[in-house]
Amino acid sequence: MKDFLTEDLLEQNTSLFVAESSVLKILLYFDIFQHPLRAEEIAAYSEYGLEGITDIQAALNKLCSNELIKCHDSFYFIHSDAASVQRRLEGENHAQKALKKAKWFSGIIARFPFVRGICLSGSISKNYMDANADIDYFVITSAGRMWLARTLLVLFKKIFLLNSKKYFCVNYFVTEESLSIPNKNIFTATELAFLIPTYGQEQYRNLMRSNNWYRNYYPKFSLRDETWMVKSKKYFLKYFFEKMLSGSFGEKADSLFFRITLNHWKKKFNY
Repeated sequence: MKDFLTEDLLEQNTSLFVAESSVLKILLYFDIFQHPLRAEEIAAYSEYGLEGITDIQAALNKLCSNELIKCHDSFYFIHSDAASVQRRLEGENHAQKALKKAKWFSGIIARFPFVRGICLSGSISKNYMDANADIDYFVITSAGRMWLARTLLVLFKKIFLLNSKKYFCVNYFVTEESLSIPNKNIFTATELAFLIPTYGQEQYRNLMRSNNWYRNYYPKFSLRDETWMVKSKKYFLKYFFEKMLSGSFGEKADSLFFRITLNHWKKKFNY
């Protein structure tokens, strides 16, 4: 009986140690961005998932009692302070308002030729926006037309939005035939896991399947639902321009815009 109790106690302590390690790893990463987390968020990001919230909460309590982490208003952090909690709460309020604008602008981006999928990335995907943050869009295009689609979107921003990136920062593009993201690290995994799809649910799911390696960092994190999706419609002008640019003329235009963009980047970044 004594051996059984010792074994059971050892197993509980080992389980708690694993949970503590998981909690610390997650908090250390988000502390870089001064982004405190709730217990349920930590559980969702961990290998335990939300169903393991009891183990995560026990680990949080132990870490707090040992003064290895801090807690304020049900938010946990390591090196941040109570001010970061208030900043996050204000950021969440801004993000909820910005999400409505992001959905509206996603509807505009969806009308552009060769755009097949749109996701929100950056801070808004973590339900946070400060006064200086932009709304970042991750855009999936047709194969062989990425640079054409990108150029049209950039021109729209420069002409009609006076080059403002506040609600229209199209900063990452991939094509339907090349969805794999090369940089496999925790930062990229976080950006992938937190993407919020706003157009093209099938393309979003294909993107996540093509980058399933992010599960090494977020094994139990659920795919996003369709809360912020715009309705898929057939846009006449989009169809018209895609037909017009589907052949060799479109290929030449895409190559031209690639060279123009590359030369611009070379001058801008001195390489």
